[in-house]
Amino acid sequence: MDNTQSFRFFHRGPSPAVRLVFFAVLSLLLLFIDARYRYLESTRSALSVLVSPIQRLATMPGVLWQQTGDFLSTQRSLVEDNRSLHQQHERDAAQLSQLQALQQENQQLRNLLALPQRGALTVQPAEIVYAERDIFKRKVLIDKGANANVLIGQVVMDDIGIVGQITRVYPWLSEVTLVTEKDHAVPVQVLRNGLRTIVFGAGDTSQLSLRYMPISSDIQDGDMLVTSGIDGIYPPGIPVARVVKIERDPAYPFARVTCLPVAGVDRHRHLLILSGLPKLPERPAEEPAAVQNPKTKPKK
Repeated sequence: MDNTQSFRFFHRGPSPAVRLVFFAVLSLLLLFIDARYRYLESTRSALSVLVSPIQRLATMPGVLWQQTGDFLSTQRSLVEDNRSLHQQHERDAAQLSQLQALQQENQQLRNLLALPQRGALTVQPAEIVYAERDIFKRKVLIDKGANANVLIGQVVMDDIGIVGQITRVYPWLSEVTLVTEKDHAVPVQVLRNGLRTIVFGAGDTSQLSLRYMPISSDIQDGDMLVTSGIDGIYPPGIPVARVVKIERDPAYPFARVTCLPVAGVDRHRHLLILSGLPKLPERPAEEPAAVQNPKTKPKK
């Protein structure tokens, strides 16, 4: 009986409504005191320090989830942006290559138009439309033929120097044999001292050669070779090649001279056909040497 009364007495107290009112009034009083006199500032700071780790632990799963989502979203966005930029780079690179080719072609056309007329010579623009498929033949086809009064033997050049010579004419096309064609000969002279010689093609677009040059010839690395105008085929003074290598061996009577063509024999598409070169008098026919009959005795 005593235990039951003690148990009931221990649990007896104010009613829930009274408790609610008491704590509400206490809360309002604390809020007023804190707002008015700042008495609870230090207490609040101490509590925030104690509660801060718990708050961080409570919010960590949400933060990690959000960061993971942001990372995955950013990763997908970066992959898509990288793919898009790569495709744009390829398009820009192709357009840039086309632009550079057009700029080079435009510059070459400007250089061709800026060439001065060489005396009585006239020029006719032409464009390469076909190239010889045989790698051992250095020939191209241009878009001017008999319809444009193109003749065999006319000289073709670009804005820098000699490219070749017309060797065959069709109704609407012409065949140009490049100066680099094997054994194709061009009479030239050394611009520095006027030494005359002949430059031959070697079958390679990047090489010409001077044959039968004595080892004592006054020729040096870097010498410019221009057309000499001899034989009335090529007009004089047009650049042809530059000497890049000289080999002199006392055991041989001739030096080995390698030259580099100055014209774009394998690069440019637009060329000039030269015409109006004055014709030279015909070469006199050689008289046959008199053959003496061994049985005939000379008269005394």
